[in-house]
Amino acid sequence: MRSTPIISVRDLTYRFGDFVAVDHVNFHVEPGQVIGYLGPNGSGKTTTIRMLLGILRPSEGSAKVLGFDAASQSEQVRARLGYMSQKFALYDELTARENLIFYADVYGVKEGQRPDALLDQLGLTTVAKQQVRTLSSGWRQRLALAVAIVHQPQLLLLDEPTSGVDPSARRAFWELIYDLIAEGITILVTTHYMDEAEYCNQVGILNEGKLLAMGSPTHLKEALPGRMWDIIIGRSEQDQIDQLLPVLDLLNSVPGVLRASLAGDQLRALVEDQVGQADLTRILAEAGVTSAQVEPAQPMMEDVFMSLVKR
Repeated sequence: MRSTPIISVRDLTYRFGDFVAVDHVNFHVEPGQVIGYLGPNGSGKTTTIRMLLGILRPSEGSAKVLGFDAASQSEQVRARLGYMSQKFALYDELTARENLIFYADVYGVKEGQRPDALLDQLGLTTVAKQQVRTLSSGWRQRLALAVAIVHQPQLLLLDEPTSGVDPSARRAFWELIYDLIAEGITILVTTHYMDEAEYCNQVGILNEGKLLAMGSPTHLKEALPGRMWDIIIGRSEQDQIDQLLPVLDLLNSVPGVLRASLAGDQLRALVEDQVGQADLTRILAEAGVTSAQVEPAQPMMEDVFMSLVKR
């Protein structure tokens, strides 16, 4: 028996005057999953979140959240979900524990031990008595997550929660997300970090208000047209400096190369199926690049994103 979607969005559209911020978006979110909403700044991620919260009324289409219409039943929706915004809604002059107790009262949480239990669960006990203004961005991030789940919501909306925190804090935060999924919470998280899409059960790729694709990271990579190759240029660092950009321009001008891009100190090329390793080696040799190594590569989410945007 198929479960009822936690979120069901149909032709969801929002216009700011003549500008279409979200353009006829459709997707469903099943219970117990972490869904990544991936796209650059300005792609419509936050506007979508605000419509799911009922803060913005759609220009067209509809969104059902936890069985309620997000536009007309926003109070019922917000009582049952947790929300963590890009700017952490914390009171700087209060301690971490005082912030959590305050929000527990706001949500009408009856369980008096809930704040202390959350402080322990999210590893916040050591900073519980510190004023929020003294905390690092990583600690503030954890506290904002605790505030968002203090009332034990069924659904958690996280709007770019890892923006501005260091890589180690980002990894630790995703470990916390998986702990919450194990407890049965469904999570939709927006991000512009391509690597974070790998952590999600399903990924929606958004650009200029349009949902270009949605599926598991594996499915999206398998659907990528053509084959991916890594191209390592030169035997020395100076060779790489001298040849990297000219070879990039060369590859992007070759028929059959769908897209070539920089990847650190090497290049990645997405090519049509009929273009093989020998073809790329020959093309480079004819251009005077005889020391290049051409090796098969696995696509990454950035490759998927760029391919979809280009199309």
